[in-house]
This record gives sequence, C-alpha cells and structure tokens, in this order.
Amino acid sequence: MKPLADNAIFKVAAAIYDPVTTTDELIPSGETSSYRSNPLGLAEFALSRKVPEYVGRAKAVKADGEKLEKDGLFGVQIGSAVFAVKPGDGSAREQAASCQRVLGGACNIAREYATKRYRSNLINWGMIPFISEEDFEAGDIVIVPGVRKGVERGDRTFAAKLVRGGVSRDITLKLDALTPDEKEIILSGSLINYYKRG
Repeated sequence: MKPLADNAIFKVAAAIYDPVTTTDELIPSGETSSYRSNPLGLAEFALSRKVPEYVGRAKAVKADGEKLEKDGLFGVQIGSAVFAVKPGDGSAREQAASCQRVLGGACNIAREYATKRYRSNLINWGMIPFISEEDFEAGDIVIVPGVRKGVERGDRTFAAKLVRGGVSRDITLKLDALTPDEKEIILSGSLINYYKRG
C-alpha cells in the first residue's frame, strides 16, 4: 500500500442510497469463507450483492492510476471510492474494508458511518472516511488538492471538486477528528505500512 499522495483523484465505483449498508453487503459471508486467506480472491466478491459492477469499475480505476504513474504522473493518488449513506452496520469484519483497498480503493464517502469499527477498519487500510451531504453517482470524479497536507494539519474540511459529465463544481468534504495514530496510519497508506515504518 502506497503512502497518501499530496493530491487525490477519486472515482466513485459504487453509490448506495439504502438507509444502511451492512458489512455483509460490503463483503458477503458464506460463499466467501474459503477465500479468507486469499485477499485478491476474496475481493472478487466485494459488493457482489449490492453493486455487481463494483469490482470491474474499481479494477479499471486502479489500472488507470497505475498507467498514469508509469507515464510519470507523480504526487497524485488515483483510487476508487464507495459512497454509501450509512455503511458498516453489523459485524466488525475487516474484509469489508480490505477488499476495497486491494482493488485500489482510496476512500469512502458517507453521510455517517454506522459503526466506529468500520470507520477504524477503513483507516487501518489507509482509506479516508470522508463525510458529505452531497449526492454522488457511479462515475463521478472527486478531486481533492492538498489532501496530504490537510490530513497532516488535522483539517476537518477539504475543498474538493466534483466532476460529472464533464461539468465541474466545488464541494466540501468533511473528516471527523483523527487521533494522532489514525492520522499517521492514513499518511503511511495503511496500518501495515505504519508498523513497518516504525
């Protein structure tokens, strides 16, 4: 997992408007049990019951980011995003976050998070748990300049641009207060990177 870049471009790969999204909807149990030790295999089931197109969309964003990096685009993180009204209800299954991350996920955007545990799991996998009252659609592009410095400073609001259909407008993303450790984990790119760095 790479450290958080100076600037970020997120592409929304799933937009879920159910009142609550459970961890079992984010990554189903049952048929996935044999993949528990295979993160890439398990990730193929991410959001399969809610947004079957999610995995393909997230992979496409990841591939685009890797290509742009090879072409010399530095200082910009390109990753997919999941929007949900209130995600993370139910069990504390960390795979609900890790599956998004291995597919190139970089953030969640929500009205609120159903549990502190799900929000913590996002952070531990290096994804930013943004909050917004905006409406998002799959395919939306969210540009957040200066995102790394904002996290470093402990900013609670981030000026961003939402691009839809070639039309751009200003929006604001919010971020609840992070502990010093949470801040360093996001900056490092994941809890694993944080421990390796220490």
